[in-house]
Amino acid sequence: MILDEITDKSIMEKENAMDIFNVLSMIGGLSLFLYGMSSMGNGLSKMAGGKLETILEKLTSKKILAVLLGAVVTAIIQSSSATTVMVVGFVNSGLMQLVQAVGVIMGANIGTTITSWILSLSGISGSNIFLAMLKPSSFSPILAAVGIILVMTSKDESRKKDAGNILLGFAVLMFGMETMSASVSGLADNTTFTGMMTAFSNPLLGMAIGTILTAIIQSSSASVGILQALCLSGAVPYSVAIPIIMGQNIGTCITSIISAIGASKNARRAAMIHLYFNLIGTCLFMVGFYLLNSFLHFGFLSKAADVAGIALIHTLFNIGATIVLYPFSNQLVKLAEFTIPEKEEKAPALEYENISIDERFLERPAFAMELCRGKVREMAQITQQAILTSLDVLYSYDEEKAKEVIRLEHVVDHYEDVLGTYLVKLSGKNISKNDSQTLSIILHSISDFERISDHALNIIMSAKEIHEKGLSFSKNAKDEIKVLSQAVRDICNLTIESFCEESVEKAAHVEPLEEVIDSLTKRIKEHHIKRLQKGKCTIEMGFILEDVLTGLERVSDHCSNIAACLITIFEDVFNTHEYFRTMPEKEKEAFREEYDILIQRYRFKKDDAKIKSEA
Repeated sequence: MILDEITDKSIMEKENAMDIFNVLSMIGGLSLFLYGMSSMGNGLSKMAGGKLETILEKLTSKKILAVLLGAVVTAIIQSSSATTVMVVGFVNSGLMQLVQAVGVIMGANIGTTITSWILSLSGISGSNIFLAMLKPSSFSPILAAVGIILVMTSKDESRKKDAGNILLGFAVLMFGMETMSASVSGLADNTTFTGMMTAFSNPLLGMAIGTILTAIIQSSSASVGILQALCLSGAVPYSVAIPIIMGQNIGTCITSIISAIGASKNARRAAMIHLYFNLIGTCLFMVGFYLLNSFLHFGFLSKAADVAGIALIHTLFNIGATIVLYPFSNQLVKLAEFTIPEKEEKAPALEYENISIDERFLERPAFAMELCRGKVREMAQITQQAILTSLDVLYSYDEEKAKEVIRLEHVVDHYEDVLGTYLVKLSGKNISKNDSQTLSIILHSISDFERISDHALNIIMSAKEIHEKGLSFSKNAKDEIKVLSQAVRDICNLTIESFCEESVEKAAHVEPLEEVIDSLTKRIKEHHIKRLQKGKCTIEMGFILEDVLTGLERVSDHCSNIAACLITIFEDVFNTHEYFRTMPEKEKEAFREEYDILIQRYRFKKDDAKIKSEA
């Protein structure tokens, strides 16, 4: 009797120990699963290099196209949460309208189901060699081996390394799935677990569990994967699985809601559209399904759910919800607008106060870099407009144009502040080598653009002084400044064009023109001294001329800095003079030839008259 009691006690202790180890194994498998999913998603995003998000931003004019794009992008980056957060960011930045956001959100819900189908491979069984090779336990080690080889043989950030990280992430994801499945394999015989599953067959309780789990881990794909792992134990019937899946679709909305906190009114509305779409779709499905079940008594509800069945239900729900609610997308927008109503608007903000790059995109470094490229091009074009307008005002003073230059200078200043702050934050992220080099060039160039706009403002101040004091340049001085101004116009246009197009070939033509501008400035100063000596110019005009010449010369210097940065994009040399000092002899000869051609193009009228008289 005593021996039997001791034996029973040891068996119970052994079972308890096994339960503890199973729990630990489950936690370890879940950790690997979530890490693998995150790693694979990050690798896919880096491989895309921001192009998918750019396409998503631009090609959403038609709602059906927005649905398709949302599905494709989400299927590739393996995260509907990431897509909806991007949508919130797009709306917050004014890059996307609410009516466009609806389609993308619907598509994202469809695209996220691809993960459940990938995970359903773990449920494949059979002795056939082809079926056996489809099991994750068979091909994951091969993918892991290929992935680690790609990562270890890639010295720098590259597409090769990104591909390796994707394969490793997928292998870890599948290994985590297998570990979770193994840890729960004995739960079918566990009376405590089966009793708990019976309680979850209550639709409302099942939905609540699915919602809470997904809200905690902030990924419907991950929570569906956990459910699929539990289903491999054979202890989860469809009556339990279906309500949990419905709750998971609601829980995934928490990510976009959190992302919308502190965002613009329309961004918050985009998050509400995501919530309403999933909430209304879930309610319609649950009411309709259980109403039919009360009459038809679906027999499959009592059967054990399998991984493929979970993937099928998840897919059918999201496709069905999209089909049903697509015609009412405008009503979803109105519902979101009703939830977050219009309030009394503040006074319109100045244009430069609306320049921003949403920090939500920092989690998508490749796309954030694309946005920065777009913003710095805008900054370059505004700078170009400022300097060209200031040159017009220098010839013929116009108060409205002068005010426009002042406004543009403020805009450029704000661009520098926003871009500089954002790029510093972005530099701390895991970005590719190419993006890192581009980031450095932008950081170097924005200060040059800002200084060019400052000189445009200085030219306006000189023009205003001339106008208010009733002064004027001598005829020869006017002709000379006109030639110099044309050269400055040309170097600005060439610099902005080469920068926006990222054309190294065009950038190479900037420095010869900069040397010509230096030469023209020097000659104008020499001519001015001679005019002073002959009494043809005043000291007061001399000071103004000096300010104008200094400004124009420095504009050309900043253009040279920008061009040199672009030329040396793949070198660790950002000093203009160092670059041109170390220029190969062959390039120096071409440089001198171009300089000789340009110096003839930008001649003063006085020089032309002298040439004609000598002829």
